[in-house]
Amino acid sequence: MNILVINSGSSSIKFQLIAMPEASVMASGMVERIGIDGGQIIYKAGQREFTEKTNFNDHTAGLYKISSLLMDLKYGVIDNTDEVDAVGHRVVHGGKKFTETIQINDDVKANITRLFSLAPLHNPANLTGIEVAEKLFDKAPQFCVFDTAFFKDVPQKAYQYAIPQHFMTENRIRLYGFHGTSHKYVSKKALDYLQIPDAKLITIHLGNGCSMAAIKDGKPVDTSLGFGPANGLIMGTRAGDIDQSVVFYMQEHLGYSIPEVNDILNKKSGMLGLTGFSDLRDIEEAAAGGDPVCTLALEMNAYRIRKYIGAYAAALNGLDAIVFTAGIGENSSYLRSKVCAQMDYLGIHLDENLNAERSKKLRELQSENSSVKIMVIPTNEELEIANQVYELIEE
Repeated sequence: MNILVINSGSSSIKFQLIAMPEASVMASGMVERIGIDGGQIIYKAGQREFTEKTNFNDHTAGLYKISSLLMDLKYGVIDNTDEVDAVGHRVVHGGKKFTETIQINDDVKANITRLFSLAPLHNPANLTGIEVAEKLFDKAPQFCVFDTAFFKDVPQKAYQYAIPQHFMTENRIRLYGFHGTSHKYVSKKALDYLQIPDAKLITIHLGNGCSMAAIKDGKPVDTSLGFGPANGLIMGTRAGDIDQSVVFYMQEHLGYSIPEVNDILNKKSGMLGLTGFSDLRDIEEAAAGGDPVCTLALEMNAYRIRKYIGAYAAALNGLDAIVFTAGIGENSSYLRSKVCAQMDYLGIHLDENLNAERSKKLRELQSENSSVKIMVIPTNEELEIANQVYELIEE
């Protein structure tokens, strides 16, 4: 069974065509920096690789390019779209209604649309991926895997907000959590590797969107993203944690409308608002050149992550390992070093030589005197999605 997995992020599309159940990757790649100058597509099928630097105005353009490469005479792995047996989509917000993988129909798409306001950078892109895939692969059933599903078991003391009860019971305003597919995948890998009963983990997903999760024995205890994917850590364009009084002040005294405030906090804040760049690679390059604004932004980013590590170590009543994952978490030795600095009170000690090494494999980065494992585990949300789709089809 050939399952195409489409992971439409806020500024990227990752994809894999996977033969199941053997989990053999036939083709994979990524469209980067959608809507940003310097875009490119990277495509790989076996030993064949294709890279093209071109700007993609939107997700539709990126998905059409992916489809054409899959069937390309030189780089392709299928002759026509009928060879795709199923398409699995990552969808960020499933709300209270969707807590399991589900086959897509009009009702599912309508509910994804209703949740646009809670995931404004993601659910619209996710729905675009679904709608374009339905046209391109019209014989294949389409499935959703929801980021929020992994966090359905977070205890009520962590998911309920301290606001009047009816907002939760009637309006379902509560913590939902995001990046659940990634947190689930890397935490399973960590548990298999560590072989520690009831292991206490903090998983740190750092990309254009960022989140952390406290996990005990494979179950989430808490997570930094909440009702929508805008809370917690400093992100590419999102502010993360902010005093709600700022929102009221911007509206009442600075004259911004509610949609304008929403746009500022989701699309014009975070690292972009601090530095003018949303891509961490650009920020690190500027900081290395002595830019004080970018240097401070990186310090702020690392400081926020350290605060959450401290909070989640308390929530877990101990800590066995921290796990860095996703594009920034896996590749930025600079930010990992900043995060792990001055964490000796928790027994976290980084080996800078190990940290500087580059690898696409699971690896440990702690020094010999560290009582906490510091791990990098490459996430594979696409494989996790393919596994869940395959299991549902085979039921």
